[in-house]
Amino acid sequence: MSRIKFLLSTYTGKIYVYLATEDVGKQFLQDAENEGFTFCDGIKPTARTLANIMAVNRDNTINYVGTVGRIAFQAANKIGNDPLVKIDYREIISCLQ
Repeated sequence: MSRIKFLLSTYTGKIYVYLATEDVGKQFLQDAENEGFTFCDGIKPTARTLANIMAVNRDNTINYVGTVGRIAFQAANKIGNDPLVKIDYREIISCLQ
């Protein structure tokens, strides 16, 4: 199964993915592109710069996480009424080889 689509099928709520290293981040962007994800403006993931926390959306888009989202990633379990799912992408890579 595709790694990012696995996340969407497994979890509900907002999904924030932590990318611990540049290599893990590049793998995430490549996986997202291979699975048909784009940024909200239609740009392919590998055409953009990497951030260490990215959001995965149910409409097959990804986006950067701003300041409030980063604070939530560190401290919250919910954003509004939605649960906040925090994933370390290294775990996804090792589980879905």
